[in-house]
Amino acid sequence: MTMKLDRRQFLLGTTALAAAAGISPAFAQEALRLIFWGGQARADRTYGVTDLYAKAGGPAIEGEFLAWNDYWPKLATQTAGGNAPDVIQMDYRYIVEYAKRNAIAPLDGFVGSALNLADFDQDQLDGGKVDGKLYGISLGANSVALMINTVDFEKAGLDVPGPNTTYADLTTISEAFKSKGVGKAVVADGSVSEPMYENWLRQRGKALYTADGKVAFDEADATEWYKLWADLRAAGVCVSPDDQALDTGPLETTMLTLNKASVIPSNSNQLVAFQAIIKDKITISNFPRTATDAPGGHYRKPSMFFSVAGSSAQQEAAAKFISFFINDPAASNVLGVERGIPCSKAVRDALAPTLDAQSQVALNFVANLGPLLAALPPSPPAAAGEIDASLFRILGQEVGFGAKTPEQAGPELVKGATDILNRAA
Repeated sequence: MTMKLDRRQFLLGTTALAAAAGISPAFAQEALRLIFWGGQARADRTYGVTDLYAKAGGPAIEGEFLAWNDYWPKLATQTAGGNAPDVIQMDYRYIVEYAKRNAIAPLDGFVGSALNLADFDQDQLDGGKVDGKLYGISLGANSVALMINTVDFEKAGLDVPGPNTTYADLTTISEAFKSKGVGKAVVADGSVSEPMYENWLRQRGKALYTADGKVAFDEADATEWYKLWADLRAAGVCVSPDDQALDTGPLETTMLTLNKASVIPSNSNQLVAFQAIIKDKITISNFPRTATDAPGGHYRKPSMFFSVAGSSAQQEAAAKFISFFINDPAASNVLGVERGIPCSKAVRDALAPTLDAQSQVALNFVANLGPLLAALPPSPPAAAGEIDASLFRILGQEVGFGAKTPEQAGPELVKGATDILNRAA
């Protein structure tokens, strides 16, 4: 008979044996539970750090990772059941919602003791605050970015998109792709990408949400957005709705990885992960401009946070682990910039010379956005995640498949988002 133990069973078993033997090494301490989203490359780096932490005398970390689309339903179920992991990877879009429900704990009481934030970037600290309290520790600064297959642009005899590439230029690029037989669309369907919509709005002097959590765009904005992508779709510049529907969340199902499009909207920190699974050279650039003289739509965003569950009985131990994760030099060497640019100046300065070429590209992109960079927007309202998942993406798909026109979807987005926010309030 054979037995197969998962990581949890092994850790619990060894802890019990150690306790029975009357010894108390690091692995005999009660294990902390950690949940995060990401692919195997992120998991390998994360578990590399949890192993370092155990060797340094900390408790064992029992980790679990899921794809983005699977992560939030699983976390919501665990939280509702009072069984949330001690350490939770949290997103800027959801932090207000989880904080206001006391699903994550304020960490202010641990700062300066269990949690060292001595030289943390202030904008990254501020990004983790809700109503003045610190609920999330940024794991890296990043920005939205286009992931670009450089080989396709070489085939087409074109430079890759750059700081002055506009949405109108995508059509010209598509014509070159077709004439040179590149054999795929230029870009994924961005109509379902909330970050791309936000960036487009910011270039027009608008925003997704106001500081007091209201919808900050109008029906004309939303209608024009859907019409922009309907025109790109009709011209074959972006992928078909059938192809876009194949993207279910994991990096492996994106239009870039499936070789359906040469460019997709993403985040700068994901360059490392994409390059690990795609053989062609990948690079990054800013989102398209509405016009070459448009104001910047980008901002330096906390790529993700670590938060501590409000229900955790080991909040101080969880804070100590987070402090190790963001400050330890050996941990930073394992993590690189896969989760974004380190927020500690000391860690950033020590790490920079050790980075490989692709990691340097990601670091330099975030550090040199120049006039494209504008202020960090307020934290999104508590229901922003629901608006993105159950309204924004669905309306984009319905327009893509012809079930709705842009003129129908635009007003529906504004009304639907307003209704969701009002219910949450």
